[in-house]
Amino acid sequence: MDYKLISSLKCDQGAVRKVRFNIDGMYCITCGSDKTLKLWNPHRGLFLKSYSGHGSDVMDACGSFRVHVSTVSCVKFNEESTLAFSGSLDNAVHIWDLKAHNFQPIQTLKDAKDAITSILVTDHEIVTASLDCQIRRYDLRNGSLTTDYTGAPIVSAAMTQDGQCYVIGTDNSRLALFDKSSGELLNEYSGHQIGNYLIEVGVDRKDKTLLSGSTDGSVYCWDLIGSSVLCKLQHDANSVVHSLATHPTSAFLVTATQSQVHLWGEEELALEES
Repeated sequence: MDYKLISSLKCDQGAVRKVRFNIDGMYCITCGSDKTLKLWNPHRGLFLKSYSGHGSDVMDACGSFRVHVSTVSCVKFNEESTLAFSGSLDNAVHIWDLKAHNFQPIQTLKDAKDAITSILVTDHEIVTASLDCQIRRYDLRNGSLTTDYTGAPIVSAAMTQDGQCYVIGTDNSRLALFDKSSGELLNEYSGHQIGNYLIEVGVDRKDKTLLSGSTDGSVYCWDLIGSSVLCKLQHDANSVVHSLATHPTSAFLVTATQSQVHLWGEEELALEES
C-alpha cells in the first residue's frame, strides 16, 4: 500500500461533516454544515450537483426521513438498496423500506443506552456501535441479539471486507479488532489522537490495512496483522481528519478536513484514472 495525494477539492459548504464514495467509486458525496449535500467526481476534480433542503447540519448521506428526535449520526443501505438504516443521538436505530411511500420506519431498535455512532450491514446482520461501549449484532435469520462489551465508548466502527471481523475506534484514542462471530479481541492499535471528535475508521479493500483519521492532521495506516503503523498520510497539521472512505474496488481513499476533501491513491492507479 502506497497512497499518494492525487487532488484536493474545496467544497464551499462550511465544514465537511462526512465524505462517501458511491457504490462503484466513480463519485463521492459530501455532507456540509451549511445543510447541503454535494456530488463530485473526485478523480477529475469536478463538482457535479448540490442538494439542499435540510433543516440542520447534514451528518451523513443516505436519504430524508423525519422520525428521530435528535441528530441523525449515521446511515447505511443494505446491499440491494431496498432498506435504509439510520442511527441517532436519541439512541435508536430506525429501519426504512425505501419502496414504501409512508416514510415511517418498519422497525426500530431501542436497545442502546447512548448515542448510535456507526451501523454496519451484511446480508443477514445489523451491527450497531454506541457510546455506551457496546457492539450489538442483530441476526435477521433468527431474530437474536448478541452484545459485545468493548470497555470504552465507541466513536466509529467498520467491517473487514470478508465480513469476519469488525474494527472499532474508541474515545481513548485506540482501535480494536474483534472477531465478529465470537466477540474475541484479536488486536489493538494506537498512535493517533481523536480528542473530542467522532473520528472515523476504515479497512482497505484487501483487508491488510486499518485506517483512522486523527486530530494531528494525519490518516494513520496500520498493518492489520502486525498492528504496527505502516505510514501516515499527512494533511494540514492544523486540521482534523475526521471522515474517510475507502474505494469499493480500487486503491483509492477520500478524506475530509474542515472545508476540503482529498483523494489519495496508489501512483500507478492514479495515472490510469487520468
